[in-house]
Amino acid sequence: MRKNRTLLAILGSLAVALLVSAGSFSHAATPAPGPSGYRVIKTIPIAGEGGWDYVTVDSDARRIYVSHATQVVVLDADSFAVVGTIPDTQGVHGIAIASELGRGFTSNGRSNDVSIFDLKSLKTIGNVKTDANPDAITYDPATKRVFTFNGRGKNTTAINAADGAVVGTLALGGKPEFAAADAMGSIFVNNEDTSELIQVDTQKVTETHRWPLAPCKSPSGLAMDVKNRRVFSVCDEKVMSVVNADTGKVVATPAICDGPDATAFEPSTGTVFASCGDGNLTVIHQDSPDKYTVIENVPTKKSARTMGLDLKTHNIVLPAADFDPPAPGERRGKVKPGSFVLLVVGK
Repeated sequence: MRKNRTLLAILGSLAVALLVSAGSFSHAATPAPGPSGYRVIKTIPIAGEGGWDYVTVDSDARRIYVSHATQVVVLDADSFAVVGTIPDTQGVHGIAIASELGRGFTSNGRSNDVSIFDLKSLKTIGNVKTDANPDAITYDPATKRVFTFNGRGKNTTAINAADGAVVGTLALGGKPEFAAADAMGSIFVNNEDTSELIQVDTQKVTETHRWPLAPCKSPSGLAMDVKNRRVFSVCDEKVMSVVNADTGKVVATPAICDGPDATAFEPSTGTVFASCGDGNLTVIHQDSPDKYTVIENVPTKKSARTMGLDLKTHNIVLPAADFDPPAPGERRGKVKPGSFVLLVVGK
């Protein structure tokens, strides 16, 4: 009997050890969420070759628009199935949506133009010439105009969204990056060359203000808290500059991940995000309009530098890929065939 009890005790210990081991394996395979609750919950392969830039989420229409070399890939925001493509967008950078007009717009950096497409059919219905290398693109609901921010042209082109007519061009004195509209007649845009924030009057197509973003250097991604009038610019050297949109004063400089290229603000939760090429997504809480607490850096994937925010599900989507080693003189290597994916970060 004692031998049986001893044998049962040994078997019981082995069972406990196996359960602990299995639990540890499960934990390693699916990392638990950190303090923010965010983690990578899906990886969606996307066919096709070449690079990418912006991704835009239309939260109301439940669509995700992913720039991909010479086309825009359109996915369902709930199932993540590909529902169509917008072809012949050479060197596409960004996608802007004018829901009230049933139109979308892409900035095509290689062909120096904008493609206008129908939101329902995804068919191209027109093209508009811009200056050299249109990069960021933003729809302003106050004037019903689309603004492209032209990298090599160092200016912005204003286009009537309804008919595609160019209504003005404004020199910006440097390379513009991301932009955001306040829906009250202003667009704010980062100037990468001068490390400044520029406010543009969308009706007059004139410069209203120009403010330094120091300590920010080489700003790229930009987002806005429209209600509290705060602009978020992500910059080199792991810093975000938070700017009062009425005074131009930098009110906070939270630390972020390395190599940022995009940022987003979620009004319902007061959360600011920054996505970086180092493979991290910084999550920041807005304690007040002028006070910010960094919650954590969520691991994503190296190269996942741009993102879109789904205001309905609170998910963040980030395009990414693997790269070959760079050839001499190249900043980065070519995208490895078949490696392009869309990461979904959620809770």
